Amino acid sequence: MILYFSGTGNSLAIARLIAERAGEQVTPLREAIGADLSDEKRIGFVYPCYNGDSPKIVPKLVAQLALPMEAYYFIVIPCGALTGNSIWTVKKVLKKKGIRLNYCNKIRVPDNSALGFGRNPNDQLWKFQKYASRLEQIKNDIAANVNVHHWGSPDPLAAVQTLRVFDNAIFKALRPKVNAEKCVGCGICAKVCPVGNISLTENHAHCGNKCESCLACVHFCPHQAVELGGKPTFKERQYHHPEVEMKDMMGE
Repeated sequence: MILYFSGTGNSLAIARLIAERAGEQVTPLREAIGADLSDEKRIGFVYPCYNGDSPKIVPKLVAQLALPMEAYYFIVIPCGALTGNSIWTVKKVLKKKGIRLNYCNKIRVPDNSALGFGRNPNDQLWKFQKYASRLEQIKNDIAANVNVHHWGSPDPLAAVQTLRVFDNAIFKALRPKVNAEKCVGCGICAKVCPVGNISLTENHAHCGNKCESCLACVHFCPHQAVELGGKPTFKERQYHHPEVEMKDMMGE
């Protein structure tokens, strides 16, 4: 079983590829809460690195899972560059459950948060080809239940980066807001949000307080009505993994 958290499809696509090689199923992490995983022999977590750590909801959800002790456990981080403490944070949660992490690794993918800094994530599509061989190695390692840790130790620099004062500043810059003049109330942003943070009232979308900065709403809005830092969103800079469609993110 491979459990994932994904905003624009990078983690979903990687989880699918690993599952295909290893003969596993793929499901959103949030949907595994309460599920019977006792018979699973291999359990993996695929999720991104945000601001030097895992999305805040990921360790919270992992802590709620009823996990078997004897399974083979792995973590793979699709990221723009660095993993920070994204592996370590969830590794600690597993350790508290008495579970040993067998394998961890990362694979570089286009950075969807680049949009918030005025860059185009689609300019990073070269990463798929450059890191194709590493992805093959990751898939082979997991299918063979290899025991090895890459980037699984604490990162002091990332720990500083995630201090509340810095985390809040970055979060504020990357927090989506709906431009009421552009919003038509189509509801797509609410459907793709992986944490249910967006609601619709009177044909207008509203962002709540549970945002994980995954930016799914920003990248999938067909009217470019969801913006970052008050700056307009341009269609040509919206990104999603080439092998993931909007309906995949909606769970259809």
